[in-house]
Amino acid sequence: MERNLSLNLHVLTARLDRAADRLLRAEHDISYSRFLALTLVGELGASTQRTLADYLGVTEPSVSRMTSVLAADGLLDVQPDPGGGNRRRLSLTDEGKRLVASIRQEFEDRLAAVVAESGVPYAEYAGHTARLLATFDRLEREAGK
Repeated sequence: MERNLSLNLHVLTARLDRAADRLLRAEHDISYSRFLALTLVGELGASTQRTLADYLGVTEPSVSRMTSVLAADGLLDVQPDPGGGNRRRLSLTDEGKRLVASIRQEFEDRLAAVVAESGVPYAEYAGHTARLLATFDRLEREAGK
């Protein structure tokens, strides 16, 4: 078997992202990138625009535009940082929390169905994925020392 995991992971991620975007736009009238931003704020504690930009791999001006739209839609609360400066604190509104919770479960159920259809054991795949992510986190922390 040819070693091509890096390319296959890239293609799989891109296809999952496109499928998620189509589904979210059709069923919830929100893009995947905006849903992902809400999820990162709510679930991973991306509490500033800078942190969110780092998580998403985009610029702070891009996140600023996105958070303005999400705030206008009533999904995100954007407040000046109490420490001053140009920083903005982010948190989900109650409506944002409801949206993230409902869509996350729906996504998980749909992904579990695809994984099951492939014949790959879901628990094993989830476990291996979590271990890979933990390893990347550790390597990034060590590189930052």
